[in-house]
Amino acid sequence: MIKVAIIGAENVGKSTLMNALIGGKISEVENLPGTTKGIIRRRFGKLKIPKSMKNPSGGADEFVLIDTAGLFDPEMEFRGKVLSEEKFRRLIDEIISSDVIIHMVDAQYGLHRGMEKLHHLLKMRYEKPIIIVINKVDLVPEERVEELRKIIRKRLEQDAIPLSLVTFEGFNELLKALAYYAQYAGG
Repeated sequence: MIKVAIIGAENVGKSTLMNALIGGKISEVENLPGTTKGIIRRRFGKLKIPKSMKNPSGGADEFVLIDTAGLFDPEMEFRGKVLSEEKFRRLIDEIISSDVIIHMVDAQYGLHRGMEKLHHLLKMRYEKPIIIVINKVDLVPEERVEELRKIIRKRLEQDAIPLSLVTFEGFNELLKALAYYAQYAGG
């Protein structure tokens, strides 16, 4: 079983992504920060890779998706308003226990400093594989997306997948990345 945590600042689209991956409404979705108040854990089942792609994991792995509350207010440097210190720590423990992490960045706000620090902690100290997606690319000009990709490459030392959960641009690339990391995680 492979545990995938979806992390990001408030209102970045974590619950929408979880619903898209599962193919149904599991997580409550609102255009308001703080809709997810804790941790939502759902079994994803076998990773559904489109027929046009080769699934390196063989499709045999069970996935558990973890939808987390927003860790930081996207417009400010501090922790989100929703989480108490205790809930914040529990959430971090849950993320650390995951096999793969999807780090979502809002195309409108860019890379949050608090999320950048957490990303480095997860990658360096805990050696977690992290997939970075820039979500809501349908809401910003293409130049903004490319500028963000450059910033992420420089500050996080890896590339990001541009993603829209409205048009599904980048969704297959995300599935490929999940399948790739599934080969080395969990079990």
